[in-house]
Amino acid sequence: MARVLHLLKGPDAALALEVVAQQQAAGDAITLVLLPGGAVTAPAGVSARRVPDELSWEQLLEAIFEADQVITW
Repeated sequence: MARVLHLLKGPDAALALEVVAQQQAAGDAITLVLLPGGAVTAPAGVSARRVPDELSWEQLLEAIFEADQVITW
């Protein structure tokens, strides 16, 4: 099981959510990080955190290094 971190900046997250669903079906642990300007409702079973409201920039950097895969949108 891979730890995948998705960084979303824009409001259009349709493709990102498709990829998240595929990774979730494969058993990966998914986290969505919403950067300023990012807006999406996380699917069930996927955690979503906003920077800088719920996650500091320092914590985001730590999460990037802890993830097995980081995808930016």
